[in-house]
Parts: sequence; structure tokens; C-alpha cells
Amino acid sequence: MTKNILAKVVSGIVTPLASPKNPLNILIVGTEASPYAQVGGIGRVLFFLPQALMRLGHDVRVMIPKYGKIDEKKYPLELVYEGLKIPTGEKGSNEYLICNVKTHKLPEGPRVYFLENMEYYEKRANEYGYVDDPIRFAILCRGVLEFIRHYEEWKPQIIHCNDWQSALIPQYLKTVYKNRLKDITVLYTIHNLYYQGMFDHHFVSELDFDDGKSQIPSFFSERIHKINPMRRGIIYADLINTVSPTYAQEILTSEYGEGLDSLLRELRTKLSGILNGIDYTEFNPATDKIIHKNYTSSSIELREENKRELQREFNLPIDPETMIFGISSRLEDQKGIDLFMGVIEYVLKEYKAQLIVNGGGEGKYLSFFQKLEKDFPGKVGTNLNFDYTLPRHIFAGADVFLMPSRFEPCGITQMEAMRYGAIPLVRATGGLADTVEDFNPTNNTGTGFVFKTFDKMAFFGTLVRAMETYKYKAVWKNLIKRAMKKDFSWVESAKRYSDLYYRAIDLYRQKKIARTHIQNQEEG
Repeated sequence: MTKNILAKVVSGIVTPLASPKNPLNILIVGTEASPYAQVGGIGRVLFFLPQALMRLGHDVRVMIPKYGKIDEKKYPLELVYEGLKIPTGEKGSNEYLICNVKTHKLPEGPRVYFLENMEYYEKRANEYGYVDDPIRFAILCRGVLEFIRHYEEWKPQIIHCNDWQSALIPQYLKTVYKNRLKDITVLYTIHNLYYQGMFDHHFVSELDFDDGKSQIPSFFSERIHKINPMRRGIIYADLINTVSPTYAQEILTSEYGEGLDSLLRELRTKLSGILNGIDYTEFNPATDKIIHKNYTSSSIELREENKRELQREFNLPIDPETMIFGISSRLEDQKGIDLFMGVIEYVLKEYKAQLIVNGGGEGKYLSFFQKLEKDFPGKVGTNLNFDYTLPRHIFAGADVFLMPSRFEPCGITQMEAMRYGAIPLVRATGGLADTVEDFNPTNNTGTGFVFKTFDKMAFFGTLVRAMETYKYKAVWKNLIKRAMKKDFSWVESAKRYSDLYYRAIDLYRQKKIARTHIQNQEEG
């Protein structure tokens, strides 16, 4: 009897107890949220996804640390909880860290809570990159739960955690707080499996290996630096998702699983993939005030003015017939920058092409593009620092947007580029495979150029294919129109997340019913 009930719970046969008609209280936790603090794509996710969920009727709130860089003159913060005591986890002691919680809400955004602590957040110039990051984010995880426990005005039904920095929340919730915070479920989103903590997970000794289930060490234990938060989040969360369906399948393999593939295969019934989206109000070439000339898919001839402006901006010869390849990315191994070496030189020598590069990153890649610019004056323009406005200039003016990633959990810039009519040239991995359809000249279909093998010759061949297609103006114009008309708005993604929240809640309740039934049978 017991086995049958458990089987029904796992297979989902038990009648759901939550109705999609019921709005949920959702708390999304992360380390950055636009516009308050943003380093990468997760900051945009924690701004746009809550808005889309709010439009579905849910009460969505966000919680991040209160970094010193947050401009309180621009975003006046209101104190909502003073003197929040966060246990340090020291055995046999009652030591606490004292924090405050402040809040702010933009007119169109979610209410955001900020965990304030002078030593660990406000005195730091950046969001990441400190030797005590494991402590800083363990404080965030436990601070979130202590705040929920003591804050009477609002309680979440589900906590949505993101990446390793908030991955200890599921374990804290299911162990330390299991009797104090009942009936709260957890969804854990893996944005990039490569980053599992502040250590190199490829080289971990047996003595330092983290089983993922032992008690979370105190904030001041040396062991806190050696645990694998991502492993623990995967084990303890009610459900897990990645940021694209293809990446959800890829991480089940040894090639992409980063040492967690066997664990993920064991828990694959908890795993799904949902594409990130982009905000079509902000990223709109028809109204964007950042770009030189506005246009739509019905007036793409106006886009040529942005191309000329881009060439002027990077001091390149103004020539509408010259194909512009654009890059706007972190310049690191993941992004496939190695494929450029020994390939792009031949393209620049033999073809009528220009290359524009925007982004910071690893020294060897910065040096490569610096030298490339010197070797090919009038053909290469670079800005090797992070810039908030240049990406849109590149989207609006480049002919092809290059993203030949070694792996890419989702990728957002290829979707933004398509929105502006820059045709993506990508490797078929993760979210790139899910969002870009390879151009087929026979059927005149597709939205970009795609290659499969992570290889310089495969990359080179695809570059040439794009350049040859560019010669046929009518074909290229239709390619731009198809790319611009693709819908990657947050609306569909939010619906899928909403379904996943309900599923997590139902699964939690069904397991609770099963456990109660088992307990009653044993007592009977």
C-alpha cells in the first residue's frame, strides 16, 4: 500500500492540490537585480521575470544583498526590519550577525528587499570576487530565512533560488528551519553549472570532497570555503531547472555535467529547462533612445544609418557594403574566443569585412584583440571594457553577431541581437541551439547561422557561409525580418515558471500526504 502511494506521488497521479487560478506569494533570491546592482545576465532575469510573473497575478518579491554601490539617492530605501539576528552556526554558542533589511519598489518593478550588513556587503566595491564570498552568500541564505521567519507582513509560498550563491537556502530550509518555516517549497535555478562555488571543483581531494548532505558549517569555519553549494541546492530543492531545455539535457552528460552529471541523472525527475527571455518594451528598436536611428522590421532600410554610425563610432571606414561582425561578451574560454585565433585573420585579409569587439575578460584574449586592431587598422575596432550602451549600438548596426560558445546555458545577447536585426552566428549548444534556427537557402528559412562542432574549421566555414549569403540582398533582408519577428518575450517563460511553482507546491504537499499515511500505517 505504501509503495503504491509513493509511486503515485512520483508519477504525478495524485490530484493536484494547488490550482493555477490561485495567485502565489513568490520570493526570488539572488545576488544581483537590475537596476540596483547588475554584473551579468542574472541581474536582468531578477528584474524582468518578476515583472512578467506579476502580470500573471502573482505577488513577487526579490531579495539581494545591500551592496555599498547601490545609489540610495536614486533609490531611496525604507527600513523594514532592524536588528535581524542571523545565527553564525557556531556549535555551542549563541553568536549572531546583526543585519538590517531595507526595501524599495520601482513603479513597474517588484518590491526588492536588501539584506544590509556593513562588513560583508556595504564596505565592498563589487558584488563578487572576494575570498570570503562563501561566507557572504551563506549569510544571505540564512538571512533570507530569518527575515521570512520574523517578518509578519508577508510570507512566501515558494522561494526561487538562483545559482550557487543562494543554493544553501534549500538545505537550511529542509533541516535547520524545517519546523519553523513549514510548507515553503523551493525551486533552484542553475544558470551556469560551471560555477559551483569559490573553488575549482575539477580538482578536489578526497579529504575536501563535499557529499552535499552534511551539516552546513558555521560562517567562520574553514570548511565553509570547501563545501559545494550547488550540489547541496540540487539535492535539497523540491524542483530544479536550468535556463534552456537543451542545457537541461546537456548537463546530464559528462561533457557538460561538471562532475555533477551522475547526481543530476539520479534526480532527473526534478529537472527541467525554461528559456530566459528579454523585455520587448526595453529592447525595442522602434523606440530605443540609446540607438542612433529607430526602425522596425517593416523599415529595416533605416537600420543602415545605425551601421554607418557604428563604423564612425569605432573609427572604421564607412561602407554599407562591408559586412560587420560584432561581438559583445565576456571575453573568456566559455564564449569560444579560442576559435577566433588563427581564423579571423584570414577572414579580415581575404574578405570585405570589419570586426567590432566590446567586452572585458581574460588577459590573453584582451591582448589578442588589441594586437588584431593594430594589425588590421580600418578593419577592427575594440572597446575592451564593459559598457552598458555599446551592446545596443552593435545590435542595431552590425550585420552578424558572433557567439561561438563552447557552452552556453541560455544566452541572452543572441536574442537581443535578433530583436535588433543582427543575425546571430552561433554554435549549437544550450540556449543557442534552442533560439537560433540555421539558415536554409533551399527553403529560405532560419534566423541565423549555426555550426555544431567546437572546431576552428567549422567556425570558419560558417563565417564564409554568412558572408556569401550577405551578397544576396533580398535573401538577407528576409533573414533580418524573420530574426526580428521571433518572440522571446518573458511572457511565455513566466507562464512556464508559474507552472513549475505550482508543480513544486503540489509535489511537496503530495509527499507530505504520503509521509503522513506511512506514519499512520506504522503507528496503526
